[in-house]
Parts: sequence; structure tokens; C-alpha cells
Amino acid sequence: MQSYWFGDAENGRCHPCSGNAADLADRLLSLHTSMDRFVLPDWTMARDCGFCRDRADYLAKLRDVCVVIAKRRIREKYRQKDTELLQMVRTLDELDTVINLLSGHVMEWYQIRQPSFSRKYCRTPARSLVRTVGQRSVGALGRVVGDVERLSETRTMLARDVSGRADEVMPNCSALIGGLVAARLLLHAGGLGPLARLPGSAIQVLGARTALFSHLRAGTPSPKHGIIFQHRRVHNAPRQVRGRVARVLAAQLAIAGRVDFYRGVIAPEFIERAQARIDAAGRVP
Repeated sequence: MQSYWFGDAENGRCHPCSGNAADLADRLLSLHTSMDRFVLPDWTMARDCGFCRDRADYLAKLRDVCVVIAKRRIREKYRQKDTELLQMVRTLDELDTVINLLSGHVMEWYQIRQPSFSRKYCRTPARSLVRTVGQRSVGALGRVVGDVERLSETRTMLARDVSGRADEVMPNCSALIGGLVAARLLLHAGGLGPLARLPGSAIQVLGARTALFSHLRAGTPSPKHGIIFQHRRVHNAPRQVRGRVARVLAAQLAIAGRVDFYRGVIAPEFIERAQARIDAAGRVP
């Protein structure tokens, strides 16, 4: 017997299925057919089976079933525990971009009013001077500075929320590299599932896309680390062992990602062993 979403065919006879779009969707998702014996159906088979009147009726019913399945998949995707965290990290990165851009414009604007300011503070980061500029400015410039400061406060609170949410979604990765770095690693991987399937070598260079493509195309030195460079154990490591620390840390993160995806709880024994291996990799011989 050959089963299709609209009915069952056997010995030249067909028995159509009844029910609404949700019932047909359940049937379609439950079908498991060997492809070596599968015959691709068309609307004439469904018509001869008595499932539909014509091609338009067949396509209308097929559309309704596809819509039901799509809605279910979307709901399943949104119910995943990493979905909200991904959106929070994207928003955090956008806030960083906006704050840095506005801070630069504020400094350029203020320098037009006070040319001596640029000569005195030319080596100071623009973002750190926004508060000083706001105290000296009135009118439109002062209002823009106030908005930048409020955005900075929102960014600080959001970063704290991202770190806390990462501790819940990926507790083992967060224990190794901190919530913020773990959340950014999750974003570049595309989710907890894709992160759990990555090998340590890929995790090591996540976020180093530009340097990696430059290496592949122009033969420049290969990147030794990507996002994980933000973790203190990597960027504080002596230069001669920094690559080794990044490699060992990425290998442990690959294991931590799998534990987070399949178990979802902290594994103290694993964290203790992983920390010891990372510490050993950071020792200068």
C-alpha cells in the first residue's frame, strides 16, 4: 500500500482521507515512505481518489495543510529556550553600534563649537567624553547627549539580562567563558543546536570571519581565535601560548555546548576538569 497525504492507494484502488487541515497535517507528518518505491503524486491522483474536485481544489487543500505545518514549526522554533537569547544579543550589539555612532557624531558636533576641545582630547575615546560634553552643552546637542546616556544605561541593563539568560540557557558554556561571551558565541553559531554540532576548531574561529576569508583567499596568517578572544583567559594569556589556550578552550566549549543542548544543566565535574585543562594550557613552559 502506498500512502499519500490525501489517501492510501493499493492494487489500483484509492481510499481518500477525511478531516480538516490539521488532521491532514498530522497524517502528512506521520508518513514514512521508502523512496525506492515512492511514486510522486499529482493532483490527478487525488482527483481519481475522490479527495478533490479539480486542480484548484487540490492546491487549496494543500495550501491549508502547508500553512498549518508552517505555523506549528514557527511555534516550535519560538518555544526553544535559545530563541529569546539570540534576539537579546542582536539588540545588544545594535545598541553598541548606535551608541558608538551617536557618540562620534556628538564629539564632532561639539568640536565645531569648541575647536580647542579636539586638540586637548584627541586621544581620549569619544564615548567616555559624552558626559563631559553634555554638562557643557545646551539645546539640541544637550538633548542628543542625554539620549546617548539613556541608551548607555539601557545597554548596561540589557547586558546584565543577557548574561543572566545565558546562564540559564547554556550554563556550562557560561561557566567557562562568562554569560556575555557565551551569548555572542551562540549568536554567531546560529543557536544552541548548531553550536552543539560544531567541532572545537570551528568554535575557536567563530567571529573571525574576515580574517579567515583573508587567509583562504590571500594566504595571510590563519586566525587563532575569534569571539573567545574576549575571554580574559585568552586575551590575558602570554602571546607564545595564546593560540594553545584558545585551542584548548574551544575544545572544552565544544563539549560544553553538547552538554547544554542535550542535558541543559550544569555539570560541575566537567567544569572542574575543563578549568584545569585550560589553566594547564596557559602555563608558559
